[in-house]
Amino acid sequence: MTVHDFSLNRRTVVVGAGALAAAATLAACSSSGKDDTAPAAPPEPGAPAGALTKAADVPVGGGVIVGDTVVTQPTAGTFVGLSSTCTHAGCKVATVAKGTINCPCHGSRFNLDGTVKNGPANEPLSTKPVRVEGDSIVPA
Repeated sequence: MTVHDFSLNRRTVVVGAGALAAAATLAACSSSGKDDTAPAAPPEPGAPAGALTKAADVPVGGGVIVGDTVVTQPTAGTFVGLSSTCTHAGCKVATVAKGTINCPCHGSRFNLDGTVKNGPANEPLSTKPVRVEGDSIVPA
């Protein structure tokens, strides 16, 4: 068979497109759910057990997402822990940028203290108490 002898019928194209769509959906659903905005670094030797991140990695006026926790630093030396689950529809927030925590699903934005800046969410992010231990941020 040569390249010129190859032909596709409509059924083959439709079935192939469906299989490709199913594979893409399965790949998207099987992701870890962790945010790639601020990947969690492996614990360093000597870091406290359960450390979420280094204090130095949380920018003043910004934050990082580590698994199911958002750690922000609204003002220098003040750290806030929040749930990464949006209160509107349960999606995971995706970024902390320009002073807000942002949900990609429906556009909700939260202030660095977890209060709602823009809906559709109308409830703040749940708090997750954190504290500084050495140079790390750990659950309180």
